[in-house]
Amino acid sequence: MDLTLVLSILFLSCLHGVSSDPRYFTSLFTLGDSYIDAGNFVIMAARMVPPVPVWHDKPPYGMTFFGYPTGRLSDGRIITDFIAEQFGLPLLQASLLNISDVSKGVDFAVGGATAIDVDFYERNKLVQFKLLNNSLSVQLGWLEELKPSICKAKKGCRGCFSKALFFVGEFGVNDYNFVWSAGKTEDEVMSHVPIVVENIVRAVERLINGGAIHVLVPGNPPNGCSPTILTLRSSLNQTGNYDYMGCLSDINRVAMHHNSMLNASIGALRGKYPHARIMFADFYEPIITLLQSPNQSGDVNADALRACCGGGGEYNWNASAICGMPGATACNDPSTFVSWDGVHYTEATYRYIAEGWLHGPFADPPILSEMGH
Repeated sequence: MDLTLVLSILFLSCLHGVSSDPRYFTSLFTLGDSYIDAGNFVIMAARMVPPVPVWHDKPPYGMTFFGYPTGRLSDGRIITDFIAEQFGLPLLQASLLNISDVSKGVDFAVGGATAIDVDFYERNKLVQFKLLNNSLSVQLGWLEELKPSICKAKKGCRGCFSKALFFVGEFGVNDYNFVWSAGKTEDEVMSHVPIVVENIVRAVERLINGGAIHVLVPGNPPNGCSPTILTLRSSLNQTGNYDYMGCLSDINRVAMHHNSMLNASIGALRGKYPHARIMFADFYEPIITLLQSPNQSGDVNADALRACCGGGGEYNWNASAICGMPGATACNDPSTFVSWDGVHYTEATYRYIAEGWLHGPFADPPILSEMGH
């Protein structure tokens, strides 16, 4: 089936879903990285001395839906926007905007965030630059600080969190990318998976012990199919390391191992906290499914591994002309592309993922299954 047709059908199906039914979620709180960042990275980068240069606060970011850049790393809405719309909630704003009313939710995610605290990467010289202090534990701290504002006029946070949906992730992609970028082997990268998963599990437990009941935990996407990673690794000329789709097998193996371990750990948590509803969200298979979708003529899409917005090259990603920089241009129809800027995805891709997490088959259990009972 044509990729555009698949995405159009899914878009129409979401118009007939649940809206503001009071049995459903009344708020949404998100921890994560750039896949669900609504603008926190832009704010943090501007506060650094000297300020960290950012390009996703410039056109064509936001071109499809908002019409202007919002700090989201996409041409439009991201996964959490579609989840919010499903429940009649406002689109989340960045927590660092210090908005006055956070009772219906707020976004704590920050681009570049890690599951392991950033000082680990700096101390072990895995990075050659100063990282933003935006790790999972930091975001949990921000949530703790906002608890009084979130739960005012409610009978404690246990009551006000009972109808909230919490996102914990995606986390892990940046952790592994830092280790890969330091020139480490696949085995060395793999050795970090247990601690990454352990930190995610601890965060879920912390939320549940604080009153959360509904927690969604996404796994890792197939980062070995990322136009950016494919471009950066092409100079290594290891042709034997590519799979049948042209993705990097070693990077995807780490992602699959992470997902397997995380899914098993979530299963254990369900036994420990039977009153909670802990959902594993598959971020890997929906991307693979879209990458394998044929084009209008029924052939494999030649643009499947290319970014919509970029500065040229085999995968349309160029370090000197990243999307938002001078010299980079966007494709005419982002909905026909999986990747937006070489790292992040198009609004059409995010909509497809959100639908799969809401209704299945890409979540266990799907967000909307057995709701309201």
